Amino acid sequence: MLLTLLITVPLLGILGITTGISYNLLDTNRIKKTALSVSILNLFISLIIFVLFDFSHNQFQFVQEYHEISSFDFYLGLDGLSIYFVLLTTIITPIALLSNWNSIKENVRSYVIIILLLETLLLAVFLVLDILLFYIFFESILPPLFILIGLFGSKNKVRASFYFFLYTLIGSLFLLLSILTISSIMGTTDFDALCKTNFKYSTQLFLFYGIFIAFAVKTPTIFLNAWLLKAHVESPLGGSIILAAIVLKLSLYGIFRLILPLLPKASIDYTYIIYLIGVITIIYASFSTLRTIDLKELIAYSSVSHAAVYLIGVFSNTIQGIEGGIALGLAHGFVSSGLFICAGGVLYDRSGTRLISLYRGIAQIMPLFSILFFILSLGNCGVPLTLNFVGEFMSLYGVFERLPLLGAFASSSIVFSAAYTIYMFNRIAFGGYFTFTDKYKANKSDLNKREFFILLTLVVFTVVLGIYPAPILDGLHYSVSSLIYNNIFYQVMI
Repeated sequence: MLLTLLITVPLLGILGITTGISYNLLDTNRIKKTALSVSILNLFISLIIFVLFDFSHNQFQFVQEYHEISSFDFYLGLDGLSIYFVLLTTIITPIALLSNWNSIKENVRSYVIIILLLETLLLAVFLVLDILLFYIFFESILPPLFILIGLFGSKNKVRASFYFFLYTLIGSLFLLLSILTISSIMGTTDFDALCKTNFKYSTQLFLFYGIFIAFAVKTPTIFLNAWLLKAHVESPLGGSIILAAIVLKLSLYGIFRLILPLLPKASIDYTYIIYLIGVITIIYASFSTLRTIDLKELIAYSSVSHAAVYLIGVFSNTIQGIEGGIALGLAHGFVSSGLFICAGGVLYDRSGTRLISLYRGIAQIMPLFSILFFILSLGNCGVPLTLNFVGEFMSLYGVFERLPLLGAFASSSIVFSAAYTIYMFNRIAFGGYFTFTDKYKANKSDLNKREFFILLTLVVFTVVLGIYPAPILDGLHYSVSSLIYNNIFYQVMI
């Protein structure tokens, strides 16, 4: 019942907002408050599920089955891996709504409906136990994001929305072909049943190619990341937050659902190719980040580098690497959201520009903002006492255990991330007196209460879980250990 409630609460919120508008019962402010209340209610439901969840076994819990829906059965369930992605989704959604609280002034109803619909679809991706339904919900987030970027983005919004839609749609067609192949071979798309099957090695290879291409686009990796920069830069702030914090994690979650348990031998044999792609992506994205002059572009490019780190971590086939990859994915969700709010919700709203060269001396007039911005920048660097450090260290440790040489090259992300993040912070917070050209007239006020509490929430998650990561690592340990054990068992059987 709780999982159904988790998915239907945002839909009921959408229904209430739509019905209220048709009878002119809600003004703009009440629309926002209604949407925020619905998202916070969903957060409380997810926290109740987390408290009631039993981490002592790796079976699916809170399972709900709805039979005779069209030609397939509708299954919902949670395990020790998916529950953290559900929590991340319910935490980020209220933050995405609050981030654009004052900046979205037209089509407010459409904006909040799209955000709530995205929450439902993203939660469904993490909860369904059927790989065909996984694909359906995996693709269903494209139309809302397409409309969100196309309606509320900046000047090149139409081009960016088509880039995002076409790139991810075409890449996911390979995933659809792989799922249809699995269905035709096994006669079922039920995830629990497929985990007990054993494909021939040649079949695993072809399935691996199709599934990995789809997830490589979503991660994104080298040569497949052109859509990410345009989508991030042109989308509204709430869209950038959802893209970076949750949508980029769909590929990470999909690897745990479709590649590692179903295709163990292929994933092991192709580890060196994935590592090579990951290392090239890290180096390429880091150099691209070092040369960018746009603040939002810099944060978007840094997401590519961090995503490559947790991608290679989860393919290490070690407990440390897989747990580190998940921890880094969650940490990146908090830190990237905070940095996008700093860039788009604070600095851009006050000055109207994203050029780093036009900011300097912000620490003199916005000390509170500078402190929180500094902590988030340290998290982006992977500094100790942040969750990013825990995730990055464990991911790279897992890579070193498998392929030490490529692990050494992958570790360059530590140096590069420090270089471009500290460069960004130093130029904005210090670098002389605060001045602006006549073209950009800045509002020099420090953080208001809304901005302060949003950023403080993300900083607290980053620092507290960095100091004490046991709530994440202890919960993951049993599920990750079972996943690796099953991988070894099926490799022996092939």
